[in-house]
Amino acid sequence: MTPAVVNISVQGRVREDNPLYQDPLFREFFNVPRQLEKEVNATGSGVIVDSQRGYVLTANHVVANAAAVQIRTKDGRKFAGRVVGRDAPTDIALLQIREPAGLKAIGFGDSDALQVGDFVIAVGNPFGLGQTVTSGLVSALGRTGLGKHGYEDFIQTDAAINPGNSGGALINLRGELVGINTAIISPGGGNVGIGFAVPISMARKVVDQLATTGRVERGRIGIALEDLDAPGTTQGARVSQVSPGSPAERAGLRRGDIILKANDFPIRSATQMRNLIGLTPVGRQVRLTIERDRVIESATV
Repeated sequence: MTPAVVNISVQGRVREDNPLYQDPLFREFFNVPRQLEKEVNATGSGVIVDSQRGYVLTANHVVANAAAVQIRTKDGRKFAGRVVGRDAPTDIALLQIREPAGLKAIGFGDSDALQVGDFVIAVGNPFGLGQTVTSGLVSALGRTGLGKHGYEDFIQTDAAINPGNSGGALINLRGELVGINTAIISPGGGNVGIGFAVPISMARKVVDQLATTGRVERGRIGIALEDLDAPGTTQGARVSQVSPGSPAERAGLRRGDIILKANDFPIRSATQMRNLIGLTPVGRQVRLTIERDRVIESATV
């Protein structure tokens, strides 16, 4: 599994955000250009998911400002890389190694089958030290509300994840990729046992579109959702609004309907349902199981 995890070095340019640079008198007096930029160098991690095409999965924020990307494998070889596509809302990016040769890819696991308490392994490049392996447990699933990205459904783990681990692999004990490490919560910027990974089930939907078109198109069906607030309720999302003329209205959805399943997958929150719809390619159909006035019905949107 570890030969599939790579180190990523990025060279790029970012805009200076100092408010003084926006003051025309300051710019004129000190001869400062309107758009002042500085060079940045950053390091992160990535995972080879297709050895033949040289595809490398990583976190979007690792390569967000990349002008040049270099990818180094565990055996010390260096390759030039290019950004195939990026998706900021999920913090996923797809890179491609130019002229790939002798690469080893990792197999995909089923992140939807993870349970709290499962053992997992994080592999990455913390603090630029080189490939490092840490182990821990799945601490929680479906974490949202972190304010990190637009589409959140994080795996939380206590496996040590530090700066530089971003884009690296979260692996189960069968050596399968189940997540892409993306964020930590830490006042000091180091590991305190609370790390987060994008589930591979979400990442694969993004990668499929990035590999095909270089970008992600968001699906929508024209509803607003809210979580259920009944005590002891663990499944479902309530429809709070249906847009006139929308796919949802044409499928017969109404305000107050409770969506229990989408494509036979249990829905546990409004955020999860939003993620599922947003990552479904435009033009596809979604089968819904809904509860209306205590009666279970179905609808295809």
